[in-house]
Amino acid sequence: MSSKNYVIIVAGGSGTRMRSALPKQFLPLNGRPLIFYTLEAFAGCNSKPNIIVVMHPDYHEYWQQTCSDYGFTTPHTLVAGGSTRFHSVKNGFETIIDKDAVIAVHDAVRPLTATEVIDRAYQHANLHGNAVVAVKSRDSVRRVIEGISSALRREEIYLVQTPQTFIYSQLEAAYMQPYNESFTDDASVVEAAGYPINLIEGNDTNIKITFPDDIAIAELLLSKKPSPL
Repeated sequence: MSSKNYVIIVAGGSGTRMRSALPKQFLPLNGRPLIFYTLEAFAGCNSKPNIIVVMHPDYHEYWQQTCSDYGFTTPHTLVAGGSTRFHSVKNGFETIIDKDAVIAVHDAVRPLTATEVIDRAYQHANLHGNAVVAVKSRDSVRRVIEGISSALRREEIYLVQTPQTFIYSQLEAAYMQPYNESFTDDASVVEAAGYPINLIEGNDTNIKITFPDDIAIAELLLSKKPSPL
């Protein structure tokens, strides 16, 4: 593999909030497992990253059989996930030996990420060290501390998405740290290692499949995408 770009696709989620026994990355989206769309978005972008899928080892055999059943041939490397997202990303990162690499981390259950957003993230991270995709909040936001709510300035609030993309050295320093429960995403891990985080514009269709209604929304959005020529 010659490309210096990589993506770690984190596919360790369960089906709890979807009320499903099957982890949500395997749920059908227009008749195909939704994780297929996620991998295809990265395979189809101009940055052409090497794809690493991090998945709980209990589902490796199921994944391989699913790929065979659907004739899914997008090249990728399968890696065992850990007990938390932090440990899963660390496992994926440790398979990368190219210290010049630019590495995106992406949720497997964000299947509608636009290829232009992915490419912009790689370009910005290559120039500035990192790039975290986010969108401005459309809603008014309030913060609650000890039962007392207070208004926040909506124009200062961003909703963070993935991909979150970093040069190798930043992820290396970040994942040398011990795990902390305050690590909610890769940006928080890298920030704790002392690096300022650069936000870049995402888009509102880059939804995370979390609840049953999200599948219907994703199918509607897919139906509005132009067909490839």
